Amino acid sequence: MTVEVWADVVCPWCRLGHAYLEQALSDFDHSDEVAVVWRSFELDPAAPRQQDGTLTDHLVAKLGRDRQEIHELNGMIVARGCEVGVDFRFDDAQPGNTFDAHRLLHLAADRGLASELMNRLYSAYFTEGLAIGDPSTMEALAIEVGLDADEVRAVLASDQYADRVRRDEAEARDLQVSGVPFFVFDRRLAAAGAQPAEVLLAGLQQAWDSRPPAP
Repeated sequence: MTVEVWADVVCPWCRLGHAYLEQALSDFDHSDEVAVVWRSFELDPAAPRQQDGTLTDHLVAKLGRDRQEIHELNGMIVARGCEVGVDFRFDDAQPGNTFDAHRLLHLAADRGLASELMNRLYSAYFTEGLAIGDPSTMEALAIEVGLDADEVRAVLASDQYADRVRRDEAEARDLQVSGVPFFVFDRRLAAAGAQPAEVLLAGLQQAWDSRPPAP
């Protein structure tokens, strides 16, 4: 069974959704028969590689909310992260363009390392304060999880996998995905948002139970 997840590596709700999915899979009797497929979704395709100012500055400008509202929202996300072992440090985050990160995730998928790279990118951005749009940072993180250095550099120096990123994003539009994370279970069921582990577990079970009979 396949679980597809549309997500962006700078989306805190996606990071929470990933943690909830891991919890759900740990309680699912058939987890060893589930393949998680990461699909590309850019929250801000027009973002520069690296942005001036803090993440709070960026969110105030983008969302049109005042700083107090942003701090309260981030505080709520931090609290939810603590419940599942996710260490959000928004004051250290360096926002930027995520297109190269998504291209490298497709390379990682071809090498069976997509989940490892996704986890590493989340930690780099949300906890370690690394610049997610910096090619040298992306190169180091991809190599760290086991991708071949020459392949990583070749991807970053070209437009390789750009078509795969755009295809994922076009499919998201076809599915009318307006926000992430967005989960699709075996192309039969869907769940939008950072749903709790028990909701995702129910989705896994329902998709499993509704599989067509083997020929």
